[in-house]
Amino acid sequence: HTCPPPPKLQFWGLPFPNTPGFPAVKLNGGRHVQGLLRGFDPFMNLVIDECVEMAPGGQQNNIGMVVIRGNSIIMLEALERV
Repeated sequence: HTCPPPPKLQFWGLPFPNTPGFPAVKLNGGRHVQGLLRGFDPFMNLVIDECVEMAPGGQQNNIGMVVIRGNSIIMLEALERV
């Protein structure tokens, strides 16, 4: 038996496919981030550029480009009306 090739990421230059604005992502451990969605795969792993971590107390930390594992995502939402 041979293993299938790994899934490929799908990339966009848009903030969210066919959606204006930056998506907000709620992660396990009470963390929240938002940024420019650059790609995802069938496991819902995300590549987010210009990522900002929303820390408790309203503090925002710019963390640049990140890869977020799909199993750590609780919720993904568009910040503007679709």
